[in-house]
Amino acid sequence: MSMKRKTNLAATVALLPTWLVAVVVFIGTMGWSIHLSFTNSTIFPSSTYVGLAQYQKLFSSAKWLASLQNVVTFGILYVGGCLLLGFLLATALDRKIRFESVFRTIFLYPYAMSFVVTGLIWQWMLNPMLGIQASVRSLGWDSFVLDWVVNRDMAIYALVLAGVWQGAGLVMVIVLSGMRGIEAEQWKAARIDGIPVWRIYLSIILPQLGPALAAAGLLLAMGVIKTYDIVVAMTNGGPGNATEVPAKFIMDNLFGRQNLGLATAGATVLVLGVLMIVAPFRYAMHMRGKKRGAR
Repeated sequence: MSMKRKTNLAATVALLPTWLVAVVVFIGTMGWSIHLSFTNSTIFPSSTYVGLAQYQKLFSSAKWLASLQNVVTFGILYVGGCLLLGFLLATALDRKIRFESVFRTIFLYPYAMSFVVTGLIWQWMLNPMLGIQASVRSLGWDSFVLDWVVNRDMAIYALVLAGVWQGAGLVMVIVLSGMRGIEAEQWKAARIDGIPVWRIYLSIILPQLGPALAAAGLLLAMGVIKTYDIVVAMTNGGPGNATEVPAKFIMDNLFGRQNLGLATAGATVLVLGVLMIVAPFRYAMHMRGKKRGAR
């Protein structure tokens, strides 16, 4: 047996436990969940098939439909806000300002927190009886209002604000690393031509950051699908269904109402949502790799 084949065999044996975990734990449990979504399972799994009844019940639920609308609104604003703010922060740090490492740590620090901690911080800050509104009114501005967490029309934007505050640091780090990888000759040529700095970033630097922004956007979008803890910490899905999200709907039906069939149907829909996000990105990366290989 050649040395190369021995090396490949050793690598395969070393990775075998990981493959078994992936197949049994991840793929196996996913398949089992999809199976249960076609049964009338309640508190315990059942083998009685009901076809698409659970999915019909799911999409006839006003709470589920509201959760889908909320997660789309939250996702678009959250991902867009993080990408925009992260790019602006990276642009500022790319100018090689003084104490850059200190500012980089400050901007990235919120991302090190869990969503529960972030939710509790912003829930207190936006609480009209305890937070910013109460503090400003104590200074004499009695007409000041900042009650987003209890306002049905603004509660979803309170979640977005807290999410962007936490996630923008991740985008900043990814984009900044992409900026530092751009050749310095491009900057020199642009300065010789007298191009303004803002135009350099928009017309020269930004187009080259496509892979970095795509990677950051994918990470953020994957987090949107499983959004749960920040909602529970800030609003618990309220007021009403104003901030209800699919993950909370699933957990409520799984543990609160003991409706295993409906919960797994919702989980299956979320899995399809993840595939719809990941598949185009993977396809684009595959085609990009093929184009590079053809050159």
